Amino acid sequence: MKHLQITFKACFILIVTLLSGTTGIIKAQEKELLSFEEYLSLVGKKNLSYASRKYNVSMAEAAIQTAGMFPDPQLEVETTNNGVNKNMGYVYGTSIGWTLELGGKRKARINFAKNQSELSKIQLQDFFRNLRADASLGYIDALRSKAILEVQQDSYKNIQQLAKSDSIRYRLGTISLVTSKQSKLEAASLLNEVYQAESAEQQSLTNLTVFLSDQHQQLTSRDVDGDFNAFNRDFNIDDLILQALNERADLLAAKQNTQVTKSQISLEKANRIIDLGISAGAEHHTEATNEIAPSPTVNALKLGLSIPLKFSNRRNAGLKIAEMAHSQAEVEYQQIEQEIRAEVMQAYQQYSATQKQVKQFHNGMLTEAKSILEGITYSYKRGESSILEVLNAQRMYNGIRKDYYQALADNAAALVELERRVGIWDIHF
Repeated sequence: MKHLQITFKACFILIVTLLSGTTGIIKAQEKELLSFEEYLSLVGKKNLSYASRKYNVSMAEAAIQTAGMFPDPQLEVETTNNGVNKNMGYVYGTSIGWTLELGGKRKARINFAKNQSELSKIQLQDFFRNLRADASLGYIDALRSKAILEVQQDSYKNIQQLAKSDSIRYRLGTISLVTSKQSKLEAASLLNEVYQAESAEQQSLTNLTVFLSDQHQQLTSRDVDGDFNAFNRDFNIDDLILQALNERADLLAAKQNTQVTKSQISLEKANRIIDLGISAGAEHHTEATNEIAPSPTVNALKLGLSIPLKFSNRRNAGLKIAEMAHSQAEVEYQQIEQEIRAEVMQAYQQYSATQKQVKQFHNGMLTEAKSILEGITYSYKRGESSILEVLNAQRMYNGIRKDYYQALADNAAALVELERRVGIWDIHF
């Protein structure tokens, strides 16, 4: 009867302690969620480097208008005193002149400016391709840090409850003081790991602000949200390589650069053609009252044509440089094409490897580790196993859960890298 009373008393104290202890467990403060789509939208709107590069497109478009301008005319006004103190009269004249461009210079300038404008647009797309991927990797890391923090909090909660239970069992004389201290020390150690995980999570959130301009406080006070299981895709490597060769913005930029250098050659050739200077004007000669050679008032018209002597055409360095730049651009295009093939293959191999690792966890590793922990914990409460066995099982379960979330994050990052290398994007989670 006495044994039954002690048992009932122990159970009552244990239940009250556990219920009251749950309110003291470290919990993540509920925050407003920041979805992946919202974050990428903010990156597109708030990233300063991306905003800066948009000006390159605007300036290139403005250069097209400049290239289409005709040479400005020249207005000339002159006066002449035909004879100082000789009363030979004065001449007042005005003329207007302009340059007549030959050889299609204006058309060549416009084509060159248009090609440069198109190149700047493609380069902007390529910058955003990398910016989007880098920002996504940062978000995935924040999501991983959040999951690791939850693992540490759950582990701490379990061991803290166990330590409180052991404290009661020690007072009741069912376990030794050393056993009670071991569980309490393990709880303190896990609490430090919780603090470390909290710091890592905050750092990962702060890292997200690198991609924005003025969102530091807004992001660090919010919480990332997403499902790691949304990163499963089936790909064919041959299709991926073909897509990359058709979609990669940097390859398109290299191809467009060959057009820019080709138009540069046309412009250099056009600039070698001479331009004509044409002028037209009128003169007014005042009356000359000189006794020897008097003359009446006279009005005159004049036309002029100037032909430059382009001795500089004998030196065609500019044209040769443009031709070499075009050859260089074609070689660079071929080099980038080869690099893309290798990059896509490597990214595909990495993604395939992470897919296998995730499947390994889904084949029962987590479930088995959890069942082992629960079984040993149950045996420990019945006095059939030691505290060391419980702690080892808890550490093993924690390690497997961490490895699982790391594998999920690696798989997500591998998919982002694969789609970055291919030049496609269908990631939503």
